[in-house]
Amino acid sequence: MLQKYKEIAGRVFQKQVFLPFLVLLMIPTLVLGQKDSKITIQQKNITVIEALKTVEKQTQMSINYSNSQLRGKTIVNLNLKNALVTTALDEILKGTGFIYQIHDNYIIITEQKPVTQQIAKTIKGKVVDESGEPLIGVNISVDGSSTGTITDIDGNFTIKAFSNSKLKISYIGYATQIVAASNKEFYQIVLKQDAEVLDEVVVTALGIKRSEKALSYNVQQVKGDELTTIKDANFISSLNGKVAGVTINSSNTTGGASRVVMRGVKSITSSNLALYVIDGVPMYNMSNGGGGSIYSDQPGTDGAADINPEDIESISMLTGPSAAALYGNAAAAGVVLITTKKGSVDKTSVTVSNNTTFSKVAMMPEMQSKYGNVAGNLDSWGPIVNSDYDPRDFFRTGSNIINSMSLSTGNKKNQAYLSASTTNTTNILPNSGYNRYNFTVRNTTSFLNDKMTLDAGASYILQNDKNMMSQGYYYNPLPGLYRFPRSENFEDVRMYERYNEGLDIMEQYWPYGGTSSGLANPYWIQNRQIRENKKTRYMVNASLKYQILDWLDVTGRVKVDNYENRRTYKAYASTGSLVAGDRGTYADSWAQSKSTYADAIATVNKNINDWSVNVNLGVSLNDNRYESMGYEGGLKILNFFAVHNINFDEAWKPKQDGWHDQTRAIFANAELGWKSMLYLTVTGRNDWDSRLAFSDYKSFFYPSVGLSAIISSMFDAPDWLSYLKVRGSYTEVGNSYDRFMTSITYPYDEASHNWTSTSIYPNTKLKPERTKSWEIGVDAKFLNDISFNLTYYRSNTYNQTFYASLSESSGYSKIPIQSGNIMNEGIEMALGYDKKWGDFSFSTNYTLTWNRNKIKQLADGVYNYATGEPIEMPELEMMTYGKTDAHLVLRVGGSMGDVYGQKVLKRDLNGYILNEDGVGLSLENKETHLGSILPKMNMGWNLGFGYKGINLGMTFTGRFGGIVISETQSILDAAGVSKVSADVRDAGGVVINQAKVDARSYFQTIQGASIYHTYSATNVRLGELSLSYTLPKKWFGNSMGMTVGLVGKNLWMIYCKAPFDPEITTSASSNFYQGFDSYMLPSTRNFGFNVKFQF
Repeated sequence: MLQKYKEIAGRVFQKQVFLPFLVLLMIPTLVLGQKDSKITIQQKNITVIEALKTVEKQTQMSINYSNSQLRGKTIVNLNLKNALVTTALDEILKGTGFIYQIHDNYIIITEQKPVTQQIAKTIKGKVVDESGEPLIGVNISVDGSSTGTITDIDGNFTIKAFSNSKLKISYIGYATQIVAASNKEFYQIVLKQDAEVLDEVVVTALGIKRSEKALSYNVQQVKGDELTTIKDANFISSLNGKVAGVTINSSNTTGGASRVVMRGVKSITSSNLALYVIDGVPMYNMSNGGGGSIYSDQPGTDGAADINPEDIESISMLTGPSAAALYGNAAAAGVVLITTKKGSVDKTSVTVSNNTTFSKVAMMPEMQSKYGNVAGNLDSWGPIVNSDYDPRDFFRTGSNIINSMSLSTGNKKNQAYLSASTTNTTNILPNSGYNRYNFTVRNTTSFLNDKMTLDAGASYILQNDKNMMSQGYYYNPLPGLYRFPRSENFEDVRMYERYNEGLDIMEQYWPYGGTSSGLANPYWIQNRQIRENKKTRYMVNASLKYQILDWLDVTGRVKVDNYENRRTYKAYASTGSLVAGDRGTYADSWAQSKSTYADAIATVNKNINDWSVNVNLGVSLNDNRYESMGYEGGLKILNFFAVHNINFDEAWKPKQDGWHDQTRAIFANAELGWKSMLYLTVTGRNDWDSRLAFSDYKSFFYPSVGLSAIISSMFDAPDWLSYLKVRGSYTEVGNSYDRFMTSITYPYDEASHNWTSTSIYPNTKLKPERTKSWEIGVDAKFLNDISFNLTYYRSNTYNQTFYASLSESSGYSKIPIQSGNIMNEGIEMALGYDKKWGDFSFSTNYTLTWNRNKIKQLADGVYNYATGEPIEMPELEMMTYGKTDAHLVLRVGGSMGDVYGQKVLKRDLNGYILNEDGVGLSLENKETHLGSILPKMNMGWNLGFGYKGINLGMTFTGRFGGIVISETQSILDAAGVSKVSADVRDAGGVVINQAKVDARSYFQTIQGASIYHTYSATNVRLGELSLSYTLPKKWFGNSMGMTVGLVGKNLWMIYCKAPFDPEITTSASSNFYQGFDSYMLPSTRNFGFNVKFQF
């Protein structure tokens, strides 16, 4: 036996010595347990399992035992002081019917039963997990005897047993198996993960570990492997369709910000986006670039897009305010809780992977090339030319290559994790790309007899992108590309510049006009209007935990998250007056964000007879600073891009902005459990937010209460009912209003270079926005293979912020006031099945989300503090969509996504469309409710098949209800370049009142009338498809694992009536600028391969 453990230790060491560079990071201290260690335990009513865990801590020895067999065994009074290990074990196991064996650094606990004297034989075997990986240190014992052993580093074991005996195989985290000894020469044993053990503890808010049974709210978890099977530059896109209650809209640009909304939009003016939390610490998700307008600059990324998906162990989606209450106002819209990887105990592994995908245009407007233009006219309403022009030819095949490497190593005292990743993307637009480089290190070490644990980590990110574009009139090659006159030769504009002898420069070649409406040579925009962005970011975090007593610990954490960003814009001379000066334009801006978070949490975790008590008490500080500075203007020397060449005598803009926010808080969480089947949870938090400065309300408190009952533990449930829990909770969450609303400010006008007087009356009576929410739900498991989760929720958000008009005599134009009530109610449902038959496995999971958003109250009749009179505000217009007549208007009884068109074709008294002689068609003012941009329902369906290392996975997603609007389609129809415009011409015109109207007249009349370019947003697609094969390890001498696969994303749009992808967002941060297409970059269909090596 001694020789076996020496062999294991030697082979583990051999796997580590090839990593000498690890010594530069840390010098682990390997402390072997000692048999002569002294044990001190003086406690009443301690369980046998708790006592054995204490022995492990004090000796650093590994104790193998069966959780299920020892569970419930209690020692009334354990009084050990400086006792030997053998003495301590004798006392702990006395009267339990169990005995122990000590082998070097291992202690094996087995059941003691008399054995009939027979001739024993040698039994050999191997223990693996469900994926075929060998399990090290599995406890193998002969049932009813003191004979036992453990598996070696390859999962192999050898034991002597009688022919009629039974082998008991037990391992922490796995279900214990009983195997009858027979005449077999070799036993291949597959251990399955123990669902009961795995569900015992989950990580919730602030990194607090809670019993899954005790949770009174819905928490959905996604494993890291589900994010890396089909990698995306922004991992959030890989969550689509995998969780209920969450609406995810991905950017159409690589690495762009994704929009994550949980349980509906709640706030009119504040953010509705979820909070990101990494290892219990909130991350300030700063966005740079982008905006909610057709005149916005290049799209931006956000902090979440910087995270390396390979570093993620798991993600928990806390969709309800109850789950997020401990995070304060930042979590009012829900939390994406990310748990990152850390080093492994007694195991060293190196993982290297590559994921390569290629992108082709998937959805874009349908065009025509049959009809051309009349000479001198940009629009293509001319004769038949049958041109071979196809705008798709402008787009190239994009590529996204992600390479990753990670190292995980450690022992019981010290664990380390390192990773590096590169993401290099070539976009479908020429001269456009995105690159990111991630470096991460994390080290966890325990000392002072394991009473203190230090967990420290750091990440460094370098990111740059060039000529990113989502939609709009500026910096966009698509207007010129789509509207290119069909009688002309597009090859002429491929040479996008011509030499001007007089100015001695190369000038843009675009002889077709239309520059006033954003038209330009597409190649010029991509090569002579250069938009570049460079970001450097580092995150450093540390936590120190002190285990004062077995039931009391204190943890302190701090995290610093800083980034610097530089953006430049270089527009060459002849670009056009809309976006550049005559001699060229240069813009150079710098931005810096500094975020510091710190907290301290004391935790009490105590069991008293049938009762369990878990209390957390903490304080936190969250400090965020932002500063930006830059210049923009025309140039003095042609095409010389430098700040000192900006013409400061003419039009130029100095740019500077900044703010400093700080929130201090105290919070508490208390959980009371009874017999592990009934739990009551109460939380409270009070925030002091700097944005409340100068107001009459300096802080705000919000509570939550929840109840969870394990019905299946309260009675003898039938065999088919494995688990049943009912839960309910009530929560109130606050959210601060925008900064500077309670004090006088003096805005700076960039164009005039002057300070202006504030036009907003400061209101010191403002209160924090408040969301009151409750939910009820049920979690069940049937036949151990079928899972079911159902949650009904309702929330009401009060104290919405509005602006009321003031008379000019007051010296102000408006005042912020508060009122309103936005209701969201809905259902989250998840149904899953997971089963394995021998070498074949099958899993499926279906998620369904239904949400209803309703405006219960706005500001009509609310008291105006400035005038003392009630406010007249029956409705609130939030925005206009581009150059269409579509307006998003909030009204009581409607939703926060209701859009109204203002014009329709004029009709007579009988309702017929008027087509008068000499006048033709015309529009009249008439408001029409087009629908809501909000979905009614979302669904996801995941399927997985496995057989002997072959795995097939697919994800279907669907959105049902809601509308989208296409300004692009309106423009292309009027310009005669859309397919429908050709189809109508082929048909002889549009049929109106039994007569046909000329196609050109019809489409140019209705241009901009959104009612004729509004489409259903309902769509169903095959979102992800993957096929992989894990090669047998024996092919590589059991020294390496290898997996190869084919992947696809957005491969098949099964149903969609809109002319563009309804699920794309071009402005993740905007509450209302969604579902609108104005020369939007087409969505892509992605396909590729991946390969992964593990040593």
